[in-house]
Amino acid sequence: MNKNKSLKKILLTIVMALFGILFMSPFIWMISASMKPEADVFLFPIQWVPKHWHMVENYKTVWTTKFPLYYWNSIKVSVITTALSVLFSSMAAYAFSKIKFRGSAVIFIIVLIIYMIPSQAILVPQFLLLRWMGLYDTHVGLILLGSFSVLGTFMLRQFYLGIHDEYMESARIDGAGHARIFWTICTPLVRPAIATYAILRFIWTWNDYQNPLIFLRTKTLYTLPLGIHSFADLNGEFYSLIMAASVSAILPLLIIFIIGQKQVIEGISMGGVKG
Repeated sequence: MNKNKSLKKILLTIVMALFGILFMSPFIWMISASMKPEADVFLFPIQWVPKHWHMVENYKTVWTTKFPLYYWNSIKVSVITTALSVLFSSMAAYAFSKIKFRGSAVIFIIVLIIYMIPSQAILVPQFLLLRWMGLYDTHVGLILLGSFSVLGTFMLRQFYLGIHDEYMESARIDGAGHARIFWTICTPLVRPAIATYAILRFIWTWNDYQNPLIFLRTKTLYTLPLGIHSFADLNGEFYSLIMAASVSAILPLLIIFIIGQKQVIEGISMGGVKG
């Protein structure tokens, strides 16, 4: 019986490993192609390890264009958007979960209804609003659009609801107000959830193509998704260069996920426990 269980476990591990390799193969091909000369990119059978290395030349070509400017624009927009979105979503989540005020349930339902509206349906009102405010074709306008998240508010509210009211009552006896309770008591208790949302918000903003395409016109303001599209227009016949640009673009996401994966797993586990 034990031998059968061990055999099933080994077979299952092998099958899962094969699926993992299958799903990783496009990513591995992209990295491999970014290090080859153009003539070797589409050789068949595929050379997963390049015979002729051209990595330095490919990456040097990419980074001597406007790519660093697009990179900086993406870092600026993503970091500020993530910080503001985490702050506003946390404050709204705390208010909806821990502060009793008239109409809070109705307002929260309205917030959820807004979440159900497709983002494409409100592009025109957002476009008109930003033009009226003089923020069209600016990073400030793009950051403001991503700083308020219904999903972030809803997600964090569920975690704030899990904090026992006894903590708050004890803090109130010591003279603490809502601001102090929020910063020093409640927010540290939901730190894994906040870290999870911050990582997801950063990834969504970093990969966002739609909003920069609609709300940015000046090329010097482009973020990476638009920058790679522009780079591909100029170097469309050089796939090794496009792959080098793509690998460069995803490096920050890999670093952030590797650093924050423990917090993400912990946050998801907390969410699973709370149901």
